[in-house]
Amino acid sequence: MSVNLRIPGPTPCPDDVLQAMSRQMINHRGPEFADMLNRITASLQKLFQTKSDVLTLTSAGTGAIESAVVNTLSAGDRALCVSIGVFGDRFADIARTYGVEVDKVDFELGTAADPQAVADALKKGGSYKAVMVTHNETSTGVTNDLGAIAKAIRSVRPDILILVDAISSLGSVPLPIDEWDLDVVFTGSQKGWMVPPGMSMVSVSKRAWDAIEQARIPRYYFDYKKARSFLEKGQTPWTPAVSVYFAMDVALQKLEAEGLASIHERHARLGQFTRDGVKALGLKLLAKDERYASNTVTAVWVPEGVEGSALTKMMRTEYNTVLAGGQGTLTGKIFRIGHLGLVSQADLQACLDALKLALPRVGFSPSGVGATA
Repeated sequence: MSVNLRIPGPTPCPDDVLQAMSRQMINHRGPEFADMLNRITASLQKLFQTKSDVLTLTSAGTGAIESAVVNTLSAGDRALCVSIGVFGDRFADIARTYGVEVDKVDFELGTAADPQAVADALKKGGSYKAVMVTHNETSTGVTNDLGAIAKAIRSVRPDILILVDAISSLGSVPLPIDEWDLDVVFTGSQKGWMVPPGMSMVSVSKRAWDAIEQARIPRYYFDYKKARSFLEKGQTPWTPAVSVYFAMDVALQKLEAEGLASIHERHARLGQFTRDGVKALGLKLLAKDERYASNTVTAVWVPEGVEGSALTKMMRTEYNTVLAGGQGTLTGKIFRIGHLGLVSQADLQACLDALKLALPRVGFSPSGVGATA
């Protein structure tokens, strides 16, 4: 029996995407790679819904977060970080590592950021250079209303940089970058793009390029100016993960053929299916308001009296279903079901069926006390 990988990344990949990775290496300074890179870049611009530059980096998503910080900010700059979970906190931690003075506006785990509260923090804070925000918080299964947040930010500071962690949202849920006037937006290959880990992709606005000219944090590997300069020649500054580019080339053709509207509808439908199925089992979602529940990952409270690690272990070893656990202060308190990228309703039904069998075996009865909160 094949494993039902239900974590929010790395996600399963289509067979033809994986097969593309078995190709022999090519010269990453030659015309064949240049043609592929140009195809990938043009396709990403369409799927990002942007006319801005889109750059590709060989890195995991955390490298993309770091790249956004080091290219646009300087030590001593002030930034406001909107955090609703672990990855919002990570954004702030990375910026602080490079000497950026970060103020955080935190929201209760399981809730989305309040756009007015973000605007109020901007008004009170004064001379911020950037706002850093996570679109989809993978650790809590909550999606921020980024369009409303961006509008609120622009109402206070039309000139400020908006840096967006869209690692687990872009390519799966609506995120019209130009329409929402966002400056640096990044994602990772291992999420909704259905490609193994190893590539991060980032869009850079005109406002961001102006900031890059002034930014003084030292950077070498993650240098957007070098990346753009080499892209003009159909290259990357450093040796890319060529096999991952092969895979991305194939995956993007599949995604373009499906179309953005269909991609977004599919994720919305599967997200709702998962939430309905979880609640039917007598479990409770971490997301306090389902309007903001993520369509790429569902976070579920571990029921009272159940050991979270025992549940995820049983699911893995006896039901061939791999769930994600909680992170940070939610470790052992929640489990998460990924439903982005290559996933079908049958995959999710199999996961729910396995949960229905496993839960009583680890001490949960839906007629009991219920879920902790």
